[in-house]
Amino acid sequence: MSRIGKLPIAVPPDVRVKWNEDIVEVSGPKGALRRRLPASISLDLSESEVVVRRGSDSKMDRALHGTLRALLQNMVDGVSKGFERTLEIDGVGYRARAEGKGIVLELGYSHPIFFIPPEGVTVVVASPTELRVTGIDKEVVGLTAAKIRSFRTPEVYTGKGVRFRGEHVRRKAGKGGART
Repeated sequence: MSRIGKLPIAVPPDVRVKWNEDIVEVSGPKGALRRRLPASISLDLSESEVVVRRGSDSKMDRALHGTLRALLQNMVDGVSKGFERTLEIDGVGYRARAEGKGIVLELGYSHPIFFIPPEGVTVVVASPTELRVTGIDKEVVGLTAAKIRSFRTPEVYTGKGVRFRGEHVRRKAGKGGART
């Protein structure tokens, strides 16, 4: 059996998990999330935990077992605590500011970039060089942070660009230097 798939998911007291054949819905203090489950996967629900069961030992069911357990764990964590990704902007004149429902990024192009985050995701400009992307769906938070990073990925020679907090950018040496 899958080592991840057979672990029970601890459900906090303020989170509710509902399941009807193919849709699982998790609701908590921060919001609600829904996901469709394949017919071969079932759930054992109790007050304080959820256990994911698979219908057969086929290769596809074995693959889905651990994956769906991890996705359900992320749903429970999202509606109770939420998720956050922090982005750092590095470069002379590179900055961000909040404007209306979106953010304006000045990343060295001839024009500013106006970005409106998807529904359910909040982008906060903590400082002109730091952004915090928060939400309850881990997948959408990660995709939004990756989209913002893609506007100006870190440059390998100078290190300028948008990077995730803690991301290490391998720097290249560049030209050998001038001979004197």
